Amino acid sequence: MAELDRHGCSLHAFLVPWEAMAKVIQIRDVPDEVHEALASAAQARGLSLTKYMLRELEHLATRAQVVHSNAGVIRETQAKVHARLDRSTILAAIHEGRGD
Repeated sequence: MAELDRHGCSLHAFLVPWEAMAKVIQIRDVPDEVHEALASAAQARGLSLTKYMLRELEHLATRAQVVHSNAGVIRETQAKVHARLDRSTILAAIHEGRGD
């Protein structure tokens, strides 16, 4: 017997696994001026608002991962030197080590 997707449809279960499908995000109560600014920024880049927002969300998600990773490096560094170094000192050392 064919595998069924979460809606009981064997065709969709065969063609597109449910977990592989893109997710939908809906944001309510966006102020007019925010919507206009985003639409304008999208238009200036030759993108639809949807594509522009997806790109911005990808950037935001990547940035959040970097911040989380940096926080881990800071905690590890503090533990290795057995001291409470301030964030700016540790970040400066990271950037220096990377050649930034």
